[in-house]
Amino acid sequence: MFGVDVSGEMIRAAEGIEQAAPLGVRYAVGDVAELSFAEERFDLATAVMLLNYAESVDEFELMCRRVHGCLKSGGEFLMLHQTPDFDFSGPSPRPYGFLAELTGEEGGTGPRVRITALIEGAPISFTAGLARREVFETCLAKAGFSEITWVPTEVSPAGIAAYGEDFWADYRANPAFEMLRCRA
Repeated sequence: MFGVDVSGEMIRAAEGIEQAAPLGVRYAVGDVAELSFAEERFDLATAVMLLNYAESVDEFELMCRRVHGCLKSGGEFLMLHQTPDFDFSGPSPRPYGFLAELTGEEGGTGPRVRITALIEGAPISFTAGLARREVFETCLAKAGFSEITWVPTEVSPAGIAAYGEDFWADYRANPAFEMLRCRA
């Protein structure tokens, strides 16, 4: 298993988690647009807010191509991204561990958003693009992915048991995240 992120802060946080509960994951700071696994192919690639770092549609497509190139034929790519049609005027996602605010700027793939992960002790903020659905779908298809499917996030029974139905009402009304799955 291999994890990469452009943010050194996020890699340090992941390495701390790995050290506390080892899974055998290797981590590196790096740009996915520059990834190359000449000899190693994976069955599965996962990403959280990865493609939203692309500054343009061309860079978005390049990142999709790099991920596709790291997968075995038939491998899956699962992504968790901010819901493209998230309502920023709706309830705050603070209770769920993060903040999302429009910056007022427009990027090459959609509006720019400041995300703050409310990590205990040291919140981490970054600015990313909120890519439109058609950018995801077109770039993934051009990169060679098929079976591109949007999968709504759901609150688990364990989450409901731990926090109650009322706690999740705002999230269910305006889901902040959505999964996207596709096949190489």
